[in-house]
Amino acid sequence: MPTAPIFIQAESVSREYRLGESVIRAVDAVSLSVEKGEFLALLGSSGSGKSTLLSMMAGLDRPTSGAIRVRDRNLAELDKDDLARYRRETVGMVFQSFNLLPRMTLEENVELPLRLAEVNRDDRESRVGEALHRVGLGPRRRHRPSELSGGEQQRGALARALVNRPAILFADEPTGNLDSVNGEQILLLLREIQDSLGMTIIMVTHERPLAEKFANRIALLSDGRLVNNGAAR
Repeated sequence: MPTAPIFIQAESVSREYRLGESVIRAVDAVSLSVEKGEFLALLGSSGSGKSTLLSMMAGLDRPTSGAIRVRDRNLAELDKDDLARYRRETVGMVFQSFNLLPRMTLEENVELPLRLAEVNRDDRESRVGEALHRVGLGPRRRHRPSELSGGEQQRGALARALVNRPAILFADEPTGNLDSVNGEQILLLLREIQDSLGMTIIMVTHERPLAEKFANRIALLSDGRLVNNGAAR
């Protein structure tokens, strides 16, 4: 079978931070390829560099050295406006904290990225409805976050990440604040999104059983280095 095209390419990427006189290398010369439509799990213990690597691939941080290419564009060479456009038009993000605004209803939270992107008002309602339907929260659209369970809040955050129809979904410990049942439901939902939309998904986790069950491939990091890059299952 032909392989899928390479969508994201990290080339000898490093990220250093200064702490007084010391230099902390959070990511150390990592090279990694991600195919279009792949579900990749970045696995490692706390401090392994996985969230830092994800932040750079998502355009939230810049590497100290090396290159990150998405669709053959080097993110490290983009100016702040082009990088913001990349985050707005190409990337969806889900975090461990749900980050829903408490005074807004669920549908208002999901609509927010469309308003920031100045999407036409007539299009926003249908796209919000589509995103909420995909995560099974259509009937809860007028509820505020405090009226939703933790699993529902994370599904709402996922709908917000999907509403701009991103090409890449980045998930940083998306099950970290959930019990095991809700955590599995979120990852099952991610797999369904990958299968139905052909979306590229990169997820940070420290939970190997979940990574092995749901991801196509696992990249294991330790002390900022890539120590294993498992084949697709």
